[in-house]
Order: sequence, then structure tokens, then C-alpha cells
Amino acid sequence: MHGAASKRKAGHMTIPDLYNHNSRFSGRLQSYAKPAAIFFIMLAFVIASAGCSTWPSKKAQPSRTPASNEPVVMPADANDYRLGPDDVLTISVWKNPELTGEVIVRPDGKISFPLVGEVMAGGRTVRDIEIELTEKVSEYIPGVNLTVMLNQANNYKIYIIGQVPRPGEYRMGKTINVIQALSLAGGLATFARSDEILILRTKGNHQEKIPFSYDEVKRGKKLEQNIHLQPGDVVVVP
Repeated sequence: MHGAASKRKAGHMTIPDLYNHNSRFSGRLQSYAKPAAIFFIMLAFVIASAGCSTWPSKKAQPSRTPASNEPVVMPADANDYRLGPDDVLTISVWKNPELTGEVIVRPDGKISFPLVGEVMAGGRTVRDIEIELTEKVSEYIPGVNLTVMLNQANNYKIYIIGQVPRPGEYRMGKTINVIQALSLAGGLATFARSDEILILRTKGNHQEKIPFSYDEVKRGKKLEQNIHLQPGDVVVVP
């Protein structure tokens, strides 16, 4: 017995001692294992929830370099923009939801509005329409608070084709000149004939060809060539 006690004092454990030690260790391990397991389960749930959530963010900005043939929509400048067919307006009358809604400019350039009837919108600004509608609706609703906003500028479309990196249809919110249009299309391609560019403009049943020399304008000569494009104009870069 003295020898056995000496062995235990020296750090040696008998089989019963080893069993009791392992049992106590297993008990402590189990007591730690349960909270740890709960923690990792909760952590995995939080990570999975974060991956599936759609946290509010700022509105995405349009790409500065759109893919080839992809239309570019420029922000509409309602102060200068002249309305045309397919443009969409939002008309709001305060405390009159039945008079609030969207209207589309028809091919004849007119819009229809309750109490007023038809109003010519083509070739006019949003502010022009707002003033006229306010005056006419005031006859029925004194002191009316009416606002008109440009929702979609669909009328001003130009087309750029030929030797440019990004040919296609471009919908604009304000008038632009030829140089600005070419810059939207990525400039000229390597083998473009820059002094033979044409602007095709349709007037009734007639199509007009307007020459444009990029080389001359770049050198500051004959700047009158850098005209403002009209809806439907086609810029051809050979």
C-alpha cells in the first residue's frame, strides 16, 4: 500500500483513478459543449440571414460605360425639355386624388385631362403645361394646387450607327450636339472616316443629309457643323 501511495504521489494513476478523472473531465466538457453548440448555431443563422437580406441602399446610378447596343437614358431637364409623343407626365392636384395620375402625350402632341379636356403639349415645356392647367382648373377649383412633372422623356431619341464603340438608340432628356452624341457612343473607332460623318434628318417625306467633319471641328474650324440634334436624327459614322 505504501508503494501504491508513493506511485500516486509521483503522478501515476491507477485504473479506477483514471476512470474517475475521465468522468469528471467528460462532465465538464459536456457542460461547455452545449453553450458552444448553441452559440455556433446562432452564428450560422445570423450569417445566413445576412446573406439573404436586402438591406436598403442608395439608388443605383446608371453605368458610365454601357454595353454595346444598349440604349442610354439621360436624365431629363424639365426646364428646357420640349415635350413630344410618348412622353409621360405626372399631374398632381392636392387633396384631389381623382385628378391625380399619369398622362401620355399622344402622337398628335395632345394630352387629355378631366375638367379641361385636350391640351396641346407637343413642343412645350412642363412648366408651360403646368401654368395652363392651373389656370383652367382654377375655374372649377379656386386656389387649386396643381403640379406637373416629367416622368419619362421618351420622345427625344437619336441614333448613332457605324464605326463607334457603342452604336444604338439613345434616349435623351435634353438637346445635345453632334460632338456630345459621339462622346456618348464612345468616340470614333480606329478605322472610322472621321471627315465623312453624316446626320440624316427626316422632314415629312424628305430625308436631309447634313455633312459633319470631326477633324475640322476638332481643330476648331467650321464649328457651325456641330449642330444640335433633333428627335429622330441618325448620326452615321462610316
